[in-house]
Amino acid sequence: MKSRTKQSSMKRVNNQSSFTATCKPSDTGTSHQLLHRTFWQHLSIVLFLLLSMGVGFGTATAPAQTRAYVANFGSNTVSVIDIATNTVVATIPVGVAPVGVAITKDGTRGYVANAGDVTVSVIDTATNTVAATIPVGVEPQQVAITPDRTRAYVTDISSNTVSVIDTATNTVVATIPVGGEPLGVAITGVAITKDGIRAYVANASSNTVSVIDTATNTVVATIPVGAGPEGVAITPDGTRAYVTDISSNTVSVIDTATNTVIATIPVGLHPVGVAITPDGTRAYVANQADTVSVIDTATNTVIATIPVGLVPFGVAITPDGTRAYVTNEDSNTVSVIDIATNTVVATIPVGVAPSGIAITRVPQAPTRRGRRCVSGQEWASWFAQTARTPSTATGIARSVVVIGTRTR
Repeated sequence: MKSRTKQSSMKRVNNQSSFTATCKPSDTGTSHQLLHRTFWQHLSIVLFLLLSMGVGFGTATAPAQTRAYVANFGSNTVSVIDIATNTVVATIPVGVAPVGVAITKDGTRGYVANAGDVTVSVIDTATNTVAATIPVGVEPQQVAITPDRTRAYVTDISSNTVSVIDTATNTVVATIPVGGEPLGVAITGVAITKDGIRAYVANASSNTVSVIDTATNTVVATIPVGAGPEGVAITPDGTRAYVTDISSNTVSVIDTATNTVIATIPVGLHPVGVAITPDGTRAYVANQADTVSVIDTATNTVIATIPVGLVPFGVAITPDGTRAYVTNEDSNTVSVIDIATNTVVATIPVGVAPSGIAITRVPQAPTRRGRRCVSGQEWASWFAQTARTPSTATGIARSVVVIGTRTR
């Protein structure tokens, strides 16, 4: 972080103040009479404040917009959905056969696992372009990012490993052996607990979940679960992990304090993707028999079953907890579920064979504000008014000192 000193602030103001030269001066001839020479020492300060209030050019940051990023396995792309309108606003070419997608907590980067060319594509969400491509293990499936945004964990199904990416350099800094066939997003997955200490990896052919200590990148526990574990989701408080078991048609609930299974919940046929609402009260499970099971996490029972598209795969919940977005692999669509009513309220066409999905608030680029031209008479009147209130000038000077030392 760079400190903005008073000196640097004043230099910036002096450089920008030249915009007033383009304004048409007043012809009244009274400007110089009204301006007292003692106020010229405050000119830079006044211009600075007026610019800050929007009289001159300035910048304003638009509100963050919520976007869903959908990995299209069959078209080698990522579809970007505007949640406000439920329309695709961008299509991003990535690697071959993308499966899993995860977004950093600040919404600035997306990491996409490309199973077909053993890479991870890094998306700049401001421009929706690929900023980097990272070689990883064989057939990467799903990605999960630590809350501090420093590491991305990628499951490599054919390597039986997890690749750890340093997000500052976009290079693999560790490779961790786990169980058999660690899969991704809607097939099996990785989920990072709330404090970033543990990663839970579902191993499809081992019928286990590997628990990784992210500080040491070592496996610290192996938990037996149902047959063919696929997706993993952690509750917001980090106390429970929900694991879909595709061959058992169940969801295993793990107590993360003891790393033991405390409940097994029957759901629909062939459950894959799972996501939990921000308040932690509901888990939404995509069953490949064209339904979504809704689990009450207080009782660990299914309270609703929702018909969706063909072969649902991945699930993601909006940050406000009002909508669930479900990818339908064989329909090439995304179903939008109203969580209040548990009904489908929209269906969005996307790419071919959509699989993983992640939803985030994406920061928007700053926008330019307009310029208002100030006449010589207006300047003169303002200075004359200030002359009658000496304390105003003193207060202005003090304000600039405070602003000038603020860090950015």
